[in-house]
Amino acid sequence: MTLIYLVAGEASGDVLGARLLAALRDRDPALEFAGIGGDRLAEQGMPSLFPMRELALMGLIEVLPNILRLSRRLDQTVADIAARRPAVVVTIDSPGFTLRLAQRIRPLGIPVVHYVAPQIWAWRPGRVAKIKAAVDHILCLLPFEPVIFEAAGMQASFVGHPVLESGVDAGDGARFRATHGLAPEQPLLVVMPGSRRMEVKRLLPVFGEALRLLAPRVPNLAVALPVSAVVADAVRTGTQGWPGRIILVTDLAEKHDAFAAARAHGAGLIKSGTSSLEMAVAGVPHLVAYKVNPVTAAIVRRLVRVPFASLVNLLADRAVVPEYLQQDATPEALAEGLAGLLLDPAPAAAQREGFAEMLSKLRPPEGLPSAAAAAVVLRTLRP
Repeated sequence: MTLIYLVAGEASGDVLGARLLAALRDRDPALEFAGIGGDRLAEQGMPSLFPMRELALMGLIEVLPNILRLSRRLDQTVADIAARRPAVVVTIDSPGFTLRLAQRIRPLGIPVVHYVAPQIWAWRPGRVAKIKAAVDHILCLLPFEPVIFEAAGMQASFVGHPVLESGVDAGDGARFRATHGLAPEQPLLVVMPGSRRMEVKRLLPVFGEALRLLAPRVPNLAVALPVSAVVADAVRTGTQGWPGRIILVTDLAEKHDAFAAARAHGAGLIKSGTSSLEMAVAGVPHLVAYKVNPVTAAIVRRLVRVPFASLVNLLADRAVVPEYLQQDATPEALAEGLAGLLLDPAPAAAQREGFAEMLSKLRPPEGLPSAAAAAVVLRTLRP
């Protein structure tokens, strides 16, 4: 039996791991899987060692109160890997946990492939030495990343960005509108406050106040909130009292339908991250906003080495999507930016032109990203 151990620490990694598992199984149905994941990996038949939501934390200040619990979970994971002796461990994103895990299991002699390269090009480039000491191969989502890791003496492969096979561009907007009783041209705002509890806690009140300011300017506005199971209850509670029609979306296919419904008569208000790429693939004009604890922000500001927070803007090398970060992420500024996207077709059209330019850079040399990633993992097993 060949066992592959997958470790995902948050909702996006869970989706990524599930696609990777499916691609690996397509190539070798005899493979066995174990590890840590959420609902998506469970759907692929991989039970989680413990609930993945316990790892879905972010920010220096936010993590501190949970240090002891995270340490116990790290010990538990190391012990499980030592007992199972998998052929390879694939750690997926969440570097705060997964790279510590990789360091801890190094003495076991088990190959480690890390999926989603840490963004050392953006901040803390000195991390590459620790990554090199813990990881055998890096799977990169962005085309310029492999050369950075290879220069440090690491093995790295560009496998393409998984947003390209996420299905976000294949939704049925008419179905979404019919399901929820929305008129064909009724404005729809897709709001995505994040997949971590701390992100939701910090962003949702700001987003809600922005909508209260926006509502008088955009009559009959409907709001769709695609959320992961980890934060669904918090979002449901936090959106009580919001103006307009509020639609909570927990199903992946319906999320894609919501994107399609907003493509022609709507916009997005989202936290910075992969969500911006999803919006770009779906053709939905949007704003990016983000706020973290002020202490975390002060530390990060000293370390960041890139001019943009949005991957769309980084890949396009220009400000395709407006960014509202920290003190700039005010309800007034967000409401004004959203009004521009919803009431004036010119800014939305300009964004879509930028999306097409940027997306051409995300495709792997051949095939789908999950298949490219699976091929690298299998080469690790069978040199």
